Amino acid sequence: MVLGDIGVFGFRAVTEQKPNSVVNIGVLEQAMIGFAAGLAMDGRIPVVHSIAPFIVERCLEQLKIDFGYQQLSGKFVSVGASFDYASAGCTHHCPEDIAILLGIPSLEIVVPGSGDEFSVLFSKSYANGNSTYYRLSETTNKSTQDVHFGEACLLREGTQGTVIAIGPTLDLALIASEHLDVSVLYFTTLRPFDSDSLRKATKSLRVFIIEPFYEGTMFPDVVYAFSGRDVRIGGKGVPRRFLGNYGTRDEHWADLGFGIDTVRSEMEDFFS
Repeated sequence: MVLGDIGVFGFRAVTEQKPNSVVNIGVLEQAMIGFAAGLAMDGRIPVVHSIAPFIVERCLEQLKIDFGYQQLSGKFVSVGASFDYASAGCTHHCPEDIAILLGIPSLEIVVPGSGDEFSVLFSKSYANGNSTYYRLSETTNKSTQDVHFGEACLLREGTQGTVIAIGPTLDLALIASEHLDVSVLYFTTLRPFDSDSLRKATKSLRVFIIEPFYEGTMFPDVVYAFSGRDVRIGGKGVPRRFLGNYGTRDEHWADLGFGIDTVRSEMEDFFS
């Protein structure tokens, strides 16, 4: 495990049990990724942990070159997405992480909706030989689903189209769409993207995506899934603008319209 001075206290028990397996690099995030790449070249599987803007934006070149280009295996676990550190201001926001990392072709991307789901998905992908990014958030769903790495979960079937819920947006998606005749498809793995399940679940070529990051990030994958067919796509995501105000995580989400009534209204307009 490689730490960048974030979460060191939280991992103190692991450090005491296996002192030779936990390294705190300090506030040197790019060096942290380079060091992890050296471990990977030596046959180890490094688990790198920091908050999302520090591990993604600050280290993009290292993730791209040290791991992506060299096809090394590393596991990158972030916290803080998208606005969990809202009180620290825009420097600690990171709704753009998935849009950025989709530009690294070989990088797998996982967005679990609970701690138990993360445990399952991490265990299944840990030793698969690839690099994987796990996006963790303090926002979690009330119940854990029977998730499988690389597969979407069909939780409801309908004829008007499909609602895609990603990670911690599942509760919102289920409640906001409960009166609509739509399928609800739950994604915790974004790459590889489960196009087959999406095509099977979608009876009408209408897909509404609820994204806990920048709006439109997953639209291209949906378009590709239907191979040029005339699919209509809508959704709810984080607007692509900077939030200059301070506050709590929940205040930011409310200000961005991630309430049940707002999403329900937008779904009704879309599927009508």
